[in-house]
Amino acid sequence: MAVAVVGNFACDVVDRGSATPGGCPRFAADAFRLLGRGGQIVTRFRDEDEALFRPILDSAGASVTVLPAAATSGFSLDYAGEDREMGVTAVGEVWRPADALALDAEVRWVHVAPLLRSDFPPETLAALADGRPLSLDGQGLVRVPRVGRLEIDAAYDPALLASVTTVKLSEEEARVVAGGPFDGGAAALLGVPEVLLTLGSHGAVVFAGGGETFVPAAWPVLGVQTTGAGDAFMVGYATARADGADAVEAARQASRLVAELLEERKRGVG
Repeated sequence: MAVAVVGNFACDVVDRGSATPGGCPRFAADAFRLLGRGGQIVTRFRDEDEALFRPILDSAGASVTVLPAAATSGFSLDYAGEDREMGVTAVGEVWRPADALALDAEVRWVHVAPLLRSDFPPETLAALADGRPLSLDGQGLVRVPRVGRLEIDAAYDPALLASVTTVKLSEEEARVVAGGPFDGGAAALLGVPEVLLTLGSHGAVVFAGGGETFVPAAWPVLGVQTTGAGDAFMVGYATARADGADAVEAARQASRLVAELLEERKRGVG
């Protein structure tokens, strides 16, 4: 298997509805299924919450490894179009270096998907990388691990990026990290070989090799809930990079995967 996704499941309450499975593993399961390539998902949640996540585990297009947890991450999400307001209802498990032993020996790229800044300390990211390329969701840099309205700031430990090959940032996360507008100079200051700035339905900007390339969305998919699109994007990106694609081509392939996922969701399949 080429790619492993590592991160906590979450109990999400969207638009004040019933609890639903959330977190990157939930959406990576769909992305791997659409790719038809297999992969590994390493995740954790409390035993008491297994009933919520079991349908995802049983239908995932990847092998799933569940590690023990004393707490399940939790969020509230209220949407107005592509904008959302979030709250933290529970802080999930902190991952330790020994958890890297759960990775399959065949994994060639690791995507780490923190939900909060406390999920993956620098030493854990180093253990997960262990000579492999590692991508990181930038929300793990800026999201404050505290129950209540979700707060973001730039008070992250720069050591978090020491083992990272690729970091993905939303527009909001990028502004926080840069302390203002995000451009090639701000990307270079992160010291990461590849920076992906995602722009929602507009596409993404790839900062790599000293260049800056805009990659438009593959095609518009309107009138559909977009939660997890960034997670699917990173599964597609990591898979393409593990297959030998360069950063820009990997972003193009990732964009197509997201469009396919949203089309499926619009049809009521996913």
